[in-house]
Amino acid sequence: MFAPPQQIETEIFARFPDHFRRGRRTPWADANRGGEVLDAFLEGPSFDRAGNLYVVDIPFGRIFRISPTGEFALVTEYDGQPNGLKIHRDGRIFIADYKNGIMLLDPASGKVTPVLEGRWSESFKGVNDLFFGGNGDLYFTDQGQTGLHDPTGRVYRWSAGGKLELLVGTVPSPNGLVLNKKESILYVAVTRGNCVWRLPLQADGGTSKVGVFVQLSGGLAGPDGLAMDEDDNLLVAHAGFGRVWLFDRLGVPLYCFRSCAGLMTTNLAFGGPDRKTLYIVESEAGVVLRATSPVAGRPMYSHT
Repeated sequence: MFAPPQQIETEIFARFPDHFRRGRRTPWADANRGGEVLDAFLEGPSFDRAGNLYVVDIPFGRIFRISPTGEFALVTEYDGQPNGLKIHRDGRIFIADYKNGIMLLDPASGKVTPVLEGRWSESFKGVNDLFFGGNGDLYFTDQGQTGLHDPTGRVYRWSAGGKLELLVGTVPSPNGLVLNKKESILYVAVTRGNCVWRLPLQADGGTSKVGVFVQLSGGLAGPDGLAMDEDDNLLVAHAGFGRVWLFDRLGVPLYCFRSCAGLMTTNLAFGGPDRKTLYIVESEAGVVLRATSPVAGRPMYSHT
């Protein structure tokens, strides 16, 4: 249907140090990685204003800060399964913790505290990723073990005023999410459906006419982390395929960033002084890749 997207090669920016690698089974890996013995499973890349890249290690409950030169430092280790991480414009660091809910990290002390553990006294299925709107509203996915066999994954909005709203509750494995520039559309990666959904946001705050934006094929998993650039192009980390796709606003594939270090390309973030460097987490190898993007990334609110 389309011309092949232009290939962009990646290089390794930072490699997870051997002295931090654990190499043992965990309950998270038993449930989500087929009982693999893991050294770590990195996810949730997000830059702070100083140019440090924060990443999480899901199975071992750790959060790391990577310096602009690629040096890892342990920020904290706690009883949790941190999956996504985003930094609020006021500097607060929020975590989507699969085990505990939405959490808050104090980077100075390493203390992690709960801020939203469930809805109506019921725990979440297992929150996955999160994204801030310009007004401070927090959007997040509640994935758990949902999939085509159980399409009950949820997408929530937690308003800056503290109101928790369910936007959609019929998603087969909702994962990464991102707003377009006008913040009129919320894109959600649907991992087990191997596609990205488009959620139009209505004036009353709800959504309707939810549909598929792009349908992917192949791979060993599906779309994971999402990002937007300044031209409203959507970037999709295709976990289990070793690729990041760049689609224009009509869903035409323009570029393909190819991993040089494995297939488990789970998430991504724009960085660098001009935000034209794309950083990609390859979770199995425990590396962060980088490549030059043709278009600058949309600034996150931690940059403003």
